[in-house]
Amino acid sequence: MQVNLDIAALRTLVIGMDLGSFAKAADRVGRSTSAISAQIRKLEEQAGAPLFRKSGRGLALTDAGEVMLDYARRLVGLNDEAAVATRGLDMEGWIRLGLQEDFGETLLPALLGRFARAHPKVRIEARVARNTELQERFDAGQLDLALLWNSATEACGAPTRMHIDETRDGAPESRRIEAMRQRLARPRMCWIGSSVMPWRPEAGEPLPLIAFDRPCMFTQAATAALDRARIPWRLVFTSPSLNGLWAATAAGLGVNVRTAYGLPASVRPLDAKASGLPSLPTLPLLLLRRPGETQPLADRLAELIREHMDREIELQSRG
Repeated sequence: MQVNLDIAALRTLVIGMDLGSFAKAADRVGRSTSAISAQIRKLEEQAGAPLFRKSGRGLALTDAGEVMLDYARRLVGLNDEAAVATRGLDMEGWIRLGLQEDFGETLLPALLGRFARAHPKVRIEARVARNTELQERFDAGQLDLALLWNSATEACGAPTRMHIDETRDGAPESRRIEAMRQRLARPRMCWIGSSVMPWRPEAGEPLPLIAFDRPCMFTQAATAALDRARIPWRLVFTSPSLNGLWAATAAGLGVNVRTAYGLPASVRPLDAKASGLPSLPTLPLLLLRRPGETQPLADRLAELIREHMDREIELQSRG
């Protein structure tokens, strides 16, 4: 007999694991904790195996649970994509999206492909650039959505309102517009290297640094941390592009500083303590959204970006 898995139960499983608590999942989906327990029991019956095992005072997924969770994410995603696609076939227009370089190769293919299938009549103009350019273009009205790093230290949470001066062709107009911003995550910066560490603290040599050829908040944080720890450093390679930094890092010329998002397979985060390096601060990830005629389209794309980043955060937390 063919088993038809319950999408609502699968969604509860995904949300519960993402939040780390099925009590929190109950609040999110608007169900009682007893109803949530019944959903999980139903999934276990359908799977024909326990999905959870005791781990200390909490619960952890069994091998069957890990498999079910992986499929649950895909099935829930397809369900939501199908629901949006059937409702959004008549949506037309275009969206101007800006992405920080760390997310260009990882976010664009999956995200834009999914969006294009759901909204075939919508055109997306995407730009991958550094933080400063994205912020300038957003302020100038040239982007509807922008995903970028932010040097502020506000906590993550619901979208908040912000005001920016509307500009046209570089000239500010007299009116101000209200935009939305949301901090999606606050990942910690980390030291990035290759399989061979090019520096040993006991050798007394300056730490070889790889950095952009222009001012960069990552490099500023790194050098400030090194100065506080009284560790000498020197720039051994600079590049105008992130790909250039990755190439030099993979070659073992020195160490770089980013977050764990979007790292190519040729480099890896370093254990700061084991490497004799100081710890680095967190860096908020910000999603900016402008009001206007593209609001419904921008809202949907922003939702997909948030979902993607939530999955990335959950995967990183699981190591």
